[in-house]
Amino acid sequence: MGLTKQYLRYVASAVFGLIGSQKGNIVFVTLRGEKGRYVAVPACEHVFIWDLRKGEKILILQGLKQEVTCLCPSPDGLHLAVGYDDGSIRIFSLLSGEGNVTFNGHKAGITTLKYDQLGGRLASGSKDTDIIVWDVINESGLYRLKGHKDAITQALFLREKNLLVTSGKDTVVKWWDLDTQHCFKTMVGHRTEVWGLVLVSEEKRLITGASDSELRAWDITYLQEIEDLEEPKPKKIRGSSPGVQDTLETENGALETDGAPEDRILSCRKAGSIMREGRDRVVNLAVDKTGRILACHGTDSVLELFCILSKEEIHKKMDKKMKKARKKAKLNSCKGEEEDPEINVEMALQDEIQRVTNIKTSAKIKSFDLIHSPQGELKAVFLLQNNLVELYSFNPSLPTPQPVRTSRITIGGHRSDVRTLSFSSDNIAVLSASADSVKIWNRSTLQCIRTMTCEYALCSFFVPGDRQVIIGTKTGKLQLFDLASGNLLETIDAHDGALWSMSLSPDQRGFVTGGADKSVKFWDFELVKDENSTQKRLSVKQTRTLQLDEDVLYVSYSPNQKLLAVSLLDCTVKIFYVDTLKFFLSLYGHKLPVICMDISYDGALIATGSADRNVKIWGLDFGDCHKSLFAHDDSVMYLRFVPKSHLFFTAGKDHKIKQWDADRFEHIQTLEGHHQEIWCLAVSPNGDYVVSSSHDKSLRLWERTREPLILEEEREMEREAEYEESVAKEDQPAVPGEIQGDNYFAGKKTIETVKAAERIMEAIELYREETAKMKEHKAICKAAGKEVPLPTNPILMAYGNISPSAYVLEIFKGIRSSELEESLLVLPFSYVPDILTLFNEFMQLGSDVELICRCLFFLLRIHFGQITSNQMLVPVIEKLRETTISKVSQVRDVIGFNMAGLDYLKRECEAKSEVTFFADATSHLEEKKRKRKKREKLILTLT
Repeated sequence: MGLTKQYLRYVASAVFGLIGSQKGNIVFVTLRGEKGRYVAVPACEHVFIWDLRKGEKILILQGLKQEVTCLCPSPDGLHLAVGYDDGSIRIFSLLSGEGNVTFNGHKAGITTLKYDQLGGRLASGSKDTDIIVWDVINESGLYRLKGHKDAITQALFLREKNLLVTSGKDTVVKWWDLDTQHCFKTMVGHRTEVWGLVLVSEEKRLITGASDSELRAWDITYLQEIEDLEEPKPKKIRGSSPGVQDTLETENGALETDGAPEDRILSCRKAGSIMREGRDRVVNLAVDKTGRILACHGTDSVLELFCILSKEEIHKKMDKKMKKARKKAKLNSCKGEEEDPEINVEMALQDEIQRVTNIKTSAKIKSFDLIHSPQGELKAVFLLQNNLVELYSFNPSLPTPQPVRTSRITIGGHRSDVRTLSFSSDNIAVLSASADSVKIWNRSTLQCIRTMTCEYALCSFFVPGDRQVIIGTKTGKLQLFDLASGNLLETIDAHDGALWSMSLSPDQRGFVTGGADKSVKFWDFELVKDENSTQKRLSVKQTRTLQLDEDVLYVSYSPNQKLLAVSLLDCTVKIFYVDTLKFFLSLYGHKLPVICMDISYDGALIATGSADRNVKIWGLDFGDCHKSLFAHDDSVMYLRFVPKSHLFFTAGKDHKIKQWDADRFEHIQTLEGHHQEIWCLAVSPNGDYVVSSSHDKSLRLWERTREPLILEEEREMEREAEYEESVAKEDQPAVPGEIQGDNYFAGKKTIETVKAAERIMEAIELYREETAKMKEHKAICKAAGKEVPLPTNPILMAYGNISPSAYVLEIFKGIRSSELEESLLVLPFSYVPDILTLFNEFMQLGSDVELICRCLFFLLRIHFGQITSNQMLVPVIEKLRETTISKVSQVRDVIGFNMAGLDYLKRECEAKSEVTFFADATSHLEEKKRKRKKREKLILTLT
């Protein structure tokens, strides 16, 4: 068999040029004990932590593949929960930057994440209309709440009561009782999607934002709950009068009930509306930690801020109103009018919630976050639509607070999509240019070293010597920049339409440009005298023009500088001789115009990429098409040969970069990473690096490794990935009492849960084999009348020569807490009897009681019918019942003892700290006295 051709693998090296992506939300995070200095922003699949003071990226929380859609910091400030586009959630430690906990339960992207007050539970809402409550400490799902008919937009835990309130795009707000996990109230007072909700005024008021310019306020009254010791029922509710209880909520939000008075926990009544200035929908609605400042924004660049007044402030306001009303009444009585015996002053919602100010940002707001600084200032940080982060601060206690922009992060990225990329000849500098600026990046550090303003750039290259760069613009101009000073040296009107393409001549003395004015122009570099200095500077002069019948889309020189390839709007590529400009060949075959092309280093092949999604490889000697490849699922946007080879890269609007072999016409590998259309790419002169730019605002660097890539293995890996995806998409096994396709449990089936179930099955089989072997061994020893050595299983030896049952326990301990239930759900029933027998053994030994109980109760729930009808399992279950109850009470006693001990230690510490506090205070007083005496002595001596 002949040797297969080996290729070298390219891998993702870095993401840069991105400050924050649009899909997720920006949040303040606490790092190194500092609040209000660091923010976390979503950056495609990663999360970047930026230092607002220095404008530096200080931490990257590495994602896998999916885009980040939601961020939520934990109340203790040590963790950050990150929701992804595929419905998974990861919890990262902000100290180490590692994501140790993963929750899989949703089928679609996460839309909201919220911790409860202590940070022990996390509620997640998704586009799949479900809410799942997760136990963060035990790293498992608690329950799934179903009821909404469209994507969830917000979920909030209540502080005092075990309730959850959620809003959705299905126009309703639902209240959930988390003790019974059911929805006890649905508020239907909205005509459009509810985009946000907040709880204010000590959770006595709910404010919702919808698709109009109203913020609706709802008064919440919690019905009193009392406990009567003689009553068997734990809760008795002191209801209001029966007449009120039977009323139903109408559109303007009167009181409502849901069935029996016992089910009643709270009632909602519409209190009124506050009008926003924005006419469009509410995008984000939030309240600061103190619950005093309410902020919201629409699809524009204005954040509206409101102040929620305290009871004392409202009383003062009402007293003032009352005085005014009395004055007015007196004046009226003086004029001879009748004096009102009673003066009534109505309290409006506008008296309780006052408009403070507006913050106008430099671009459309995508998300924001608020924080109070110790100086009493309120800081607001914004993630804007144009890849920008801005921080504003103002003092809300002033009569007319003026927001001031204190910092912004801009250097690390372009404001708009990058349309052209180039490498310098030494492979170190990378040029990227967008609609308003050119940036030069250091490839190794990924730092932006130069930013120069330009017009809308379409093509670019480094002038030989790497001291200057030339940009071709949408208005047909050539812009020449000097890199050392960052100045624009010259602007030349080159074409009447867009200047689509440029190609540097192989002798490096000039270049050629092609534009929408149907012409190809040849340019030479020249040195001209600079008016401002004595030295000469670089300039360009036009030498020749080739006029054509169609718009020119792309131009490319052959490496020997004999031929020039020109792509035209009529879907053909014309080849001309450079010296005479005579026509040589026409490459005809694409159905749509050729957007990109490149000629190989030896001038033998030309590859063309078109909007018809195909790449064609042609011979340059006769213009024959060697092969047509269906390359991408959308237009092919860019094509580049790897220097000194016949391998080339293509970039498509299908978010993928692919590498191909032009000799064997084979697809080598796919580089996946971008989340939007890819506009362009550049290959470094040594072929070791590829840089690409996309509509997701990110630039990505790909690096050639020394790892060989074998095509058969690559295809095998692709097939495996496809299989794993299909496994995760299969229907969940239905539990008795549940419809197929519905999911009762919090988790979902993934390839990890299937693998975990397989590991359990393998462990049980090993246990069966080993126990059978031991029985055989005993029989052999008995027959032989002496001890015969027993061969040990290599797996058990690897685990430190443990017993087969201990190996099964190790496997159970090795399964992630969040995947345990799903793994047991996939397990066939034939393994359950053995597992129950083993559990009995573990329980008697008292090993991992909590884990074993969790698995045991879950198996009993899902296989209840089969276990109870199996006579063989009755004694096992009986034994389990006895041991479980005793062992669980033992564990409970231990925990109770520990808690009492900790309480005692806490009291001791507090007593000690009080003593030290008083001692400190006394010493402080003594010090003051000493200083006073000294001062008095000084005065006496002076007098």
